[in-house]
Amino acid sequence: MLRDKVDRAGEMAVFVAVAEAGSLSGAARRLGLTPSAVSRIVARTEARLGARLLVRTTRTLRLTAEGETYGRAARRILADLDETEAALADRGCPRGRVRVSAATAHGRLVIVPLLAAFVERHPGITVEIDLSDELADVLGGRADVAIRFGPLADSPLTARRLGETGRTVVASPAYLARAGTPRRPADLAGHNCLDFSFRRSEPGWPFRIDGHDSVLPVGGNVAANNGETLVQLALQGTGITRVGNFHIAEDLAAGRLVPLLEPFNPQDREAIHAVFVGGPAMPARVRVLVDFLAERMRGAAFGAHP
Repeated sequence: MLRDKVDRAGEMAVFVAVAEAGSLSGAARRLGLTPSAVSRIVARTEARLGARLLVRTTRTLRLTAEGETYGRAARRILADLDETEAALADRGCPRGRVRVSAATAHGRLVIVPLLAAFVERHPGITVEIDLSDELADVLGGRADVAIRFGPLADSPLTARRLGETGRTVVASPAYLARAGTPRRPADLAGHNCLDFSFRRSEPGWPFRIDGHDSVLPVGGNVAANNGETLVQLALQGTGITRVGNFHIAEDLAAGRLVPLLEPFNPQDREAIHAVFVGGPAMPARVRVLVDFLAERMRGAAFGAHP
């Protein structure tokens, strides 16, 4: 039993070599083994798991569904093992690649500006960042850390709260000079309101009126699927919009946008989390990145406008 446990990493390395080479003989050449030795190791792995990992014929070799699952896990475990050994060899200095997935606007405005300081602090880590409004599959190995907004779905992933953001109704001084300034939420009926194009559970903008929260339907001649576009349109004087404060902090501070209807702002908050595969095997490179983001974003003022 002890021998089986000791050999598992070696068996994983052999299986990954077979999957990457596409043949037993190719893996054998890469590993300096005989094809028969590679075949015996794969067969021993299959017997221990009680599952067929490869379908072999005289000409072809392909992975079964179980083989694909085992291969993904084996690559991750071997990468973590390499990272652990490298970290110990470098006196605990985390090394390796960490892949980060973030929403386009938040990534560009908040995450990317933090990376220079991170890689300076951890020169052994290479950061690969993907900015997209699509959710990356962390469990499937498409990212090591993903930044998520709002309530999190149930999953085996670990979540670390990084902060939160509020929302503000804004317009440019040029628009307000032309169309007038709304004093109460009902006044928005006479304004061009720029909203998100994707469907929400409560269509409209929330306000607190006479101590009661309500959602007010709004309408306008442009809708967009991201906050950056709405901010750009507002800056051009196209209309009024309501977006997350991280989008507009600089524009508010510079007076390029003006906050509206603040006495009626419900001060709703949206949590920001980093999600990742946690546990004892969590790579040090992932841990230090999440710690860094939590440290830097904890003091960021995304909850209220300047």
